[in-house]
Amino acid sequence: MTAETTPMVEEQPQAVKEQQEAVAAEEEKSKVVVDDEMKREDEKEGAREEPVPLVVEKNGSFREESNSFSDLKEHEKKALAELREKIENAILENKIFKKEEEGVEEREVSLWGVPLLSSKGSESTDVILLKFLRAREFKVKDAYEMLEKTLQWRKESKIDSVLGEDELGAGLSAACYMDGFDREGHPVCYNVYGVFADEALYQKTFGTEEKRAEFLRWRVQVMEKGIQKLDFKQGGVLSMLQITDLKNSPGISKKELRTAMKNAVQLLQDNYPEFVARNIFVNVPFWYYAIHSILTPFLTQRTKSKFVFARPSKVTETLLKYIPAEEIPVRYGGFKREKDAEFSIEDVVSELTIKAGSTESIEIPTPEAGTRVVWDLTVLGWEVNYKEEFVPEDEGSYTIIIQKSKKMGPQEELVRNTFQSNEPGKVFLTIENNSSKKKKVLYRFKTKTSSS
Repeated sequence: MTAETTPMVEEQPQAVKEQQEAVAAEEEKSKVVVDDEMKREDEKEGAREEPVPLVVEKNGSFREESNSFSDLKEHEKKALAELREKIENAILENKIFKKEEEGVEEREVSLWGVPLLSSKGSESTDVILLKFLRAREFKVKDAYEMLEKTLQWRKESKIDSVLGEDELGAGLSAACYMDGFDREGHPVCYNVYGVFADEALYQKTFGTEEKRAEFLRWRVQVMEKGIQKLDFKQGGVLSMLQITDLKNSPGISKKELRTAMKNAVQLLQDNYPEFVARNIFVNVPFWYYAIHSILTPFLTQRTKSKFVFARPSKVTETLLKYIPAEEIPVRYGGFKREKDAEFSIEDVVSELTIKAGSTESIEIPTPEAGTRVVWDLTVLGWEVNYKEEFVPEDEGSYTIIIQKSKKMGPQEELVRNTFQSNEPGKVFLTIENNSSKKKKVLYRFKTKTSSS
């Protein structure tokens, strides 16, 4: 469903069995990142203890490439200059579109609001041209042909008006949507395949050729909405982060879905070059690894290097490398809720590391009677014992059990709770890690006194 997402294709039963053994080798050859095979969460229990607590560490592994002319290599500068000239000549000579349209003067050719005529353009013009050049490894002829075809397709399909077509995608808001930003400021697009397990929605979306064509146009509309969040300037955010969720996906059994996805992928790859900073697949079933390994020979190395895969047990851990916890939806183990009345994305999430076989407590002071406390807490992978209690400052008062000790399984979601004290004291959130591996706790809290 994305500009650089691997399509779902029909499985050959005997091929899948053979490919399973070759998956690891093929992925290494293609430099595709399979997150849960890159590193074990804990290499040895004697690993260096981390500072406690601290803010979750950022991952800066995919910053935007520089679009400054001075930062380009010599052959890249030459290619950019050649492409500028080639496009300017085509526009001025009215050859940018098909011959039958030559009678129409096209001197104001633009793409995503950026003029392509260099003499009328700005730094944003170079940013757009570099996208096409990078997609074609700085081969000027190939980049020009790609740009020319994109302009022709947009004109014929009236893409510039697609944002105003409100009737598109009725009932599909949960299938593909923009939500939040990653650590580098890229807008995040979620593609959720599982919604198509609903047969009624599936038939409504893919039941006829006309419906499939409408789906394709809606997917283009979502892409165009995402592009509105980008900034085509030097140093601006120029691409998106794509999350593809394969949980409960209909998989390879639905021919219409496979065809629609393949067409969407082809269309977006052909017309939206370099708009994906990273493509993260989550809740990945094993059969998808095998199919992906079959498809990788048909992808460019640049595209393959942007793929990251995470099995269900590694979803939250993987997303945290790229997206702040406060920007990750609760359904993926993050802290983001729709219309959250308690916290905002400005409320920073802290991290606590608990060594194997040890217990740690997070202390939240309640300085006076009437103090209200609210907190969010999650443990990556859980499988710990967790309890909440209030300990009064007055030694003669009784401890109040807010949440009795409970064994938290690996599929537990974010914990949110509140407590209002009747006297000064502290709320203790206690995590007991009896496993042989260290655990990471993410949390945030707020207090409000009666006098504030």
